[in-house]
Amino acid sequence: MKYAGMPFGMWLLFNRSFRKNLTDILGYDRKTAKYITNKAKPEYKEIIGKLPEFEKADRFKMNIVNCAMLSAFCLSTPQRPNVEKLTEYYRRSMMTGAMKWFCRQSGKKKFSEKDIQSMQSTAKLKAADRNPYSWNAELYDYGDGSGYEMRFTKCGICTLMSELGLFDLVPAMCALDYTMSEAGGASDFVRKYTLAGGGPYCDCGYKKKH
Repeated sequence: MKYAGMPFGMWLLFNRSFRKNLTDILGYDRKTAKYITNKAKPEYKEIIGKLPEFEKADRFKMNIVNCAMLSAFCLSTPQRPNVEKLTEYYRRSMMTGAMKWFCRQSGKKKFSEKDIQSMQSTAKLKAADRNPYSWNAELYDYGDGSGYEMRFTKCGICTLMSELGLFDLVPAMCALDYTMSEAGGASDFVRKYTLAGGGPYCDCGYKKKH
């Protein structure tokens, strides 16, 4: 995958918050946080460079780019963070003002005809059959008008973080699904299983708020 484009843009958008929270959440002083960030950038570029290009219709390119950024910071810290700390670190680093705005805009379209069609197209694409760093999913309508869920049987984050020796930290990324759904304001996020937790699939359920 080329660094120019989305990966470059995501670094510009989020590197400051990732750096800030090295101090606020992980407890590093500012000098060390700067050192970690400077070390993480080439690590991030190297991870990105080893990834294949995603198909144009694949909606999950941003997910793997975010995974590459978080992984680069994890690999650059003097001490490996635990899942609990990393969950809060990732949540605080990602939920910038721009991301909260993005979630609100997405929430306005949740459960619309266009949203459902997008989920259907994602399920049909089965991109992970051709790209191990993407996702495969099936769409399940709850049948009572209360919402739907996507069940993921292949996960690019699990693949990449496993290769990087960070598989035990995958739940820190999974937890952001709850935060983003809450920020969207249209749905309650529900989940029973994750692939990272040994489940048969990752279920991402969205129930309409009343």
